[in-house]
Amino acid sequence: MKMKTIVRSSALQDFRLEQIVLTGDYHVNAFAKELQYLHSYDVDRLLAGFRENRGLQPKAQKYPGWEDTEIRGHTLGHFLTACSQAYENTKDPALQQKLEYMMTELAECQFESGYLSAFPEGLIDNIEQRQPAWVPWYTMHKIIAGLIAVYRATGSRIAYDTVVKLGNWVASRTSRWTEELQAAVLAVEYGGMNDCLYDLYAISGDEKHLEAAHKFDELPLFEAIQQGRDILRGKHANTTIPKFLGALKRYLVLGESERFYLEAAQNFWDMVVYHHSYITGGNSECEHFGEPDILNSKRSDVTCETCNSYNMLKLTRELFKLTGDVKYSDFYERNYVNAILSSQNPETGMTMYFQPMATGYFKIYSSPFEHFWCCTGTGMESFTKLNDSIYFHSGSTLYVNQYFSSALDWAEQGIRLIQHAELPESEEVSFAFEIENGCRKRLDLRLRIPYWVSGQMEVKLNGLAVQWNSEQQYIVIDREWSHGDVLTLTLPMKILVSRLPDNENVVGFQYGPVVLSAGLGTEDMTQAATGIMVSVPTRKMLVKDFIIPQGMPPEQWLIDIEHHLVRRGDELAFELRNTDEDERLVFTPHYRQHRERYGIYWNIVAADSDELKQHLERGRREQLIKEATIDSVQVGNDQYELEHGIKGEETFGGAWDGLNGRLAHAGGGWFSYKLAVDPKAGNLLQVTYFSINHNRVMNIYANGILLAKERTPLERKREFFTKQYPIPSELVQGQREIEFKFVPEGDLNGIYGVLRTMRPIEDE
Repeated sequence: MKMKTIVRSSALQDFRLEQIVLTGDYHVNAFAKELQYLHSYDVDRLLAGFRENRGLQPKAQKYPGWEDTEIRGHTLGHFLTACSQAYENTKDPALQQKLEYMMTELAECQFESGYLSAFPEGLIDNIEQRQPAWVPWYTMHKIIAGLIAVYRATGSRIAYDTVVKLGNWVASRTSRWTEELQAAVLAVEYGGMNDCLYDLYAISGDEKHLEAAHKFDELPLFEAIQQGRDILRGKHANTTIPKFLGALKRYLVLGESERFYLEAAQNFWDMVVYHHSYITGGNSECEHFGEPDILNSKRSDVTCETCNSYNMLKLTRELFKLTGDVKYSDFYERNYVNAILSSQNPETGMTMYFQPMATGYFKIYSSPFEHFWCCTGTGMESFTKLNDSIYFHSGSTLYVNQYFSSALDWAEQGIRLIQHAELPESEEVSFAFEIENGCRKRLDLRLRIPYWVSGQMEVKLNGLAVQWNSEQQYIVIDREWSHGDVLTLTLPMKILVSRLPDNENVVGFQYGPVVLSAGLGTEDMTQAATGIMVSVPTRKMLVKDFIIPQGMPPEQWLIDIEHHLVRRGDELAFELRNTDEDERLVFTPHYRQHRERYGIYWNIVAADSDELKQHLERGRREQLIKEATIDSVQVGNDQYELEHGIKGEETFGGAWDGLNGRLAHAGGGWFSYKLAVDPKAGNLLQVTYFSINHNRVMNIYANGILLAKERTPLERKREFFTKQYPIPSELVQGQREIEFKFVPEGDLNGIYGVLRTMRPIEDE
């Protein structure tokens, strides 16, 4: 096997997973639950689609859910990566045996061309022919990444040969792309195909794999971000983040000649973290980025897709290793604790898809073997590498980035470091040194100074104060350490307030590194569905999501928050003071909130203020629309469109001015969806258009009958407008759903945002 050396621009290195053992109760349980879940899989069911696609008799029935749709096979890719990481941690021979069996099976399922998947190659054809298909390249990325993970963890020759042949197939396929065809393919979610192909080149050294990786580099996107232009509005977040992982990997593999790609990745990170992220570090609404700094108005039941946090942490980790900048380790902690740890149910080990930022919703977890969401797959990966970013090193310098109870075995230096931390219950963190043969050892120790530290830190060695310097937000102690030394670090904490940029009255609270939420009970915790078999929480009751300070203006109450959100003795619970909610709301760490409705963000307003009145009116209107909606589809969002039976010719999706949409060419182009209707009520079809498509006609058919002929205004404007069309009762009679077909006339045209069937709103 020819190994290509990856170029590293920094001396910072990570440790092997086996060198770090998490010892805190919460982490130990989280890892154990994930291991239990991995061992409970029937791998023949994961492999069934691959055997079927190759014309071989499956040894078991395919799993249901997403594994019985066009995206089938994605779970196997995640599973391979997760099992590889678990094996690196444990060296469990049962995991190695499982991986060896799956490699043998996949090699048998591989076509002579190198193609390997659980779905036919025709889905790849559909993408090139602009036909609807559910993200086949995205799934291919998971498979390639999984095979590479197995090779790196176990050295499997079969894994290496299989992934090299698959890479050759990708190279052959992409070598035939014209620039026009390349643009068409890259308009559909393709995961981290550039990322995994650069990884493949790093282990194969084959120039074909490098050229194939370049084919998935989206240069117009990278150029805009590298120039500092935030063009993220309307882009699918978990489509976009992996693209920049690939850009960064290009730099890591090829070195300084590709610095442009590093700069693009750094700028992208800054944009997402500082202008598109919530207090937990999560981002997106309905899986999409919005306008920069517009976050409050986008809080909903479908904010913060967990896959996004998984991918942002991968990007953050590599940027830290390259730069040593503390901002990356600060964000890593924020997102790891408050989004990743928060995403797993500690009792079942199941993980979340969306993490609602709107007040009054609740957490919903995946099922073990029914749904197989994308976030189920990334969840497997996240919880088998919980230990991968606590410590880093360079020569004899050790960076401590995260404060979690753990044991580091740095055999190369003859040092074992035992960290004990119980943040935020205790402000004290200790480090016990075990030196090989009881000797002394010189070590430059660097301890992160977290952004949330409030007050004077204390550093003691064996109970006595020790001198230390700070450098780039790290405590630096460079000395000879003795076997048995115990270093103690005190990190004072207090309540911090986080405001949303588009409404500074809306705030969240945290204590040290931990975001706080208030429990709101378990009334009517029924679930609804969105997309393809994705469960979301409902909120049919009126939820009070504002707090009115008593005896002082809201701003003064927030300035003195330490006196108004007070810890309840030694318990990690905080009670309000001087508000209308003192007796009701109790705030606790959000990552431990699993059983009831909650509120992270709260509107802090004065009684009878204009802000309160506007807030209540917005909430009322949103509730009316939600109650009136019979069915809806997010236009241009693949899985939601597939759930509504999308069909079409000469059609394509994308984002325009922040809204996803779907367009079709005139003279043969069209697209259609099936939406539910209510035979017992009046029915409306609500459609959103874009005035930039000026003076164009869209014909709308309901079950083949012309429902409306909409001409956009003569004047070209950059604005969206919404129309409602009554659906004749005779079309609805006896029907549960209607197929709505959109056919442009004269020129390219489309629809945008959310397409709804709805009942009339009574107060309109």
